[in-house]
Amino acid sequence: MSIQKRLKSELPSITEALVGSYALHPHSCHLGYRPLPSRETITAVTWGLLDLIFPGFHKRQELNQENITFFVGDLLDTLHDDLARQIARALLHERDSGLGGACSGPDGEGDCQREGLEISLAFLSRLPSLRQTLDEDVQAAFAGDPAARNCQEVIFCYPGIEAVTIYRLANELFKLEVPLLPRMMTELAHSRTGIDIHPGATIGPGLFIDHGTGVVIGETCQIGRRVKLYQGVTLGALSFPRDSEGNIIRGRKRHPTLEDDVVVYANATILGGETVIGRNAVIGSSVWLTQSVPPGTVVTMDKPSLRIRGPESPSTEDPQFYQI
Repeated sequence: MSIQKRLKSELPSITEALVGSYALHPHSCHLGYRPLPSRETITAVTWGLLDLIFPGFHKRQELNQENITFFVGDLLDTLHDDLARQIARALLHERDSGLGGACSGPDGEGDCQREGLEISLAFLSRLPSLRQTLDEDVQAAFAGDPAARNCQEVIFCYPGIEAVTIYRLANELFKLEVPLLPRMMTELAHSRTGIDIHPGATIGPGLFIDHGTGVVIGETCQIGRRVKLYQGVTLGALSFPRDSEGNIIRGRKRHPTLEDDVVVYANATILGGETVIGRNAVIGSSVWLTQSVPPGTVVTMDKPSLRIRGPESPSTEDPQFYQI
C-alpha cells in the first residue's frame, strides 16, 4: 500500500469526527437553512456602489458625459437586483432565527423578497444626498492634509475616505434595518484599510481619518461635524453592563460622543457612553480618557522623561548617557 493510500484511509474517521462536532456545536454551523448572503456578491455590490459614488475612480474608468447616463442606469439596474436578493436572504435568516422584525407577513419567503426589492430601491434613492455628505468628507481630508495635492488624490489613494465611504453606505442600510449586510460591508473596509467603523455609529459630515490604521469607532458613537481622527484612535466602550444572569445588556449607549470640530491625535483612547468631548476640544496622543471634557479643552499627557544613550555608551554610568 502506498503511503498516500494509507494516509488517505484515515480521512473517513476525520470526516466522522468533524461531522459529529457540528451536532455538538450547532451555533457555529448553518445547516438545513436557506443560504446566507454571499460575501462575493456583497463585495461586488460594494464596489459597484463606489463606482456610483465616485465615478471614474474605481472599477469602471474612461467615463465621460456621453456614456455616464447609460453607465449609471445600467449599473443601478444590476445593483438593485443583486442587492434585493442579498437583503431578502438576510431578512429570511433573521426570520428563521426567530429574531423578529424581518418580513413578518404570512407568505414568508415571498414577503422577504418583496421587502428586499423595496428596501433596495429606498437605499439606492439615498445615494444622491449621500454624495453631498461624502463630498464634505473629501473636502475635509484635502483641507486637513498639506500632503494632499488635490481632491482626486484623496479619493483615489486615502484609506480613510474608502473606509468612511463604505461606512456611510452601510449606515444607510443599517438605518433601513437590514441585518448582516451592513456589517459585511464595514468589515470589508476594515480588512482593506485597518479602519473599523461600526455601521450603527452616527457620524456627521466632514470626518477626516488621517493615516487611519487601527482606528476603532463603536456602534453607539456620536460624532459631530468636521471631526479629525489620527491613526490608532479608539472610541470604545468603558464596560459592558450585565443582567442578573451575567448576560450583556444590549441596546444601551456604550461609546463616547464627540461634538463638532474635535481633533483626536494618534493612539488616544476615549471610552464610555456618558463621555462627551466638547466642541473644538483637542485630545493629545496616547491619552486615556473616560470622562467628559468641556468645549475648547486641550487634553495631553505629561511630557515623558526620555533617556538617550550615545552609540559608544554601554551603561547608564557613562557620561554620554543622559536624561531629558
